[in-house]
Amino acid sequence: MPEQAARPAPGAATGSGGTAAPSGAASQAPPAPSERAARRPRRTDPDRRGRIVEACLDVIADVGVAGTTHRRIAAAADIPLGSIHYHFEGMDELLREAFTRFAGTVGEVFERRLAGAGDCEAAKAAVVAIITEDVLGTQRELVLTHELYTLAARSPGFRDITNAWMARSRRALEARFDPVTARLLDALIEGLTIHRALDNVPHDPAAAADAVERLTGSARL
Repeated sequence: MPEQAARPAPGAATGSGGTAAPSGAASQAPPAPSERAARRPRRTDPDRRGRIVEACLDVIADVGVAGTTHRRIAAAADIPLGSIHYHFEGMDELLREAFTRFAGTVGEVFERRLAGAGDCEAAKAAVVAIITEDVLGTQRELVLTHELYTLAARSPGFRDITNAWMARSRRALEARFDPVTARLLDALIEGLTIHRALDNVPHDPAAAADAVERLTGSARL
């Protein structure tokens, strides 16, 4: 009776033809997932949340709040779509942070302009510069401002952003003018900057200077 070939023990490595591999051959097991992760270089992106916020503002300036989507923001920030959901619970949280950042930037402009005004004339000149040079100086700022106002008008939950923005501006003005004049100047700045931004006729900076002088003629510094 012919001898039967010995079968490999269960679990023993076999060659391509089904025969047992040489006893000295080492088993090449694939690396564990943890080992592969350790070998793969990690991309560091510590300010990804900030980049998402800036991309959100860019998208709003381009297509408005109504056209802003997670997908468009992800494309603008050059990040995976899932990264937005990792950093933000939803669109409302992202919009709040984006508009809060924008309003804070405008508030800093007020403070820088007025901080160096040592006397009444310098303070008046600073207000004129805010109107003619700083606020709504670009199309992006114009659109973002009006998008925020519209959003706050429709959604009361966003009004704390606009209220905080106005309060910060008034504090900066009150450091140089009495509270009543500061409130009037704040309204003048907002009104004139919007008119200047939307009007098809160029505005003379002298008109802004005249308006400021009329409001501050008897103001207490």
